[in-house]
Amino acid sequence: MRPALLSDDDIAEALKDLPEWSRTGDSITRTVQAASFLAGIELVRRVAVAAEAANHHPDIDIRWRRVTFTLSTHDAGGLTPLDTALAREIDRLEAQG
Repeated sequence: MRPALLSDDDIAEALKDLPEWSRTGDSITRTVQAASFLAGIELVRRVAVAAEAANHHPDIDIRWRRVTFTLSTHDAGGLTPLDTALAREIDRLEAQG
């Protein structure tokens, strides 16, 4: 069963608690500037573990120390609670350093 899509109001409300994230169409995105290339790769590894546990996987773009995470629930056709939950987890993991 697919998760329910969030309404525009639900997304706007969720983004109030996710200030580093921005919405573009049917996805939300955050770019992290890591202290080093290896720190960025380590963050990606920790996010990968969390994503696998949630069975919800972000698109990840790594450019030296810049790591961009993009979230959307593709099989639902947009943003769902899975995306906002994973965004919060990515924020938590990034804050741990």
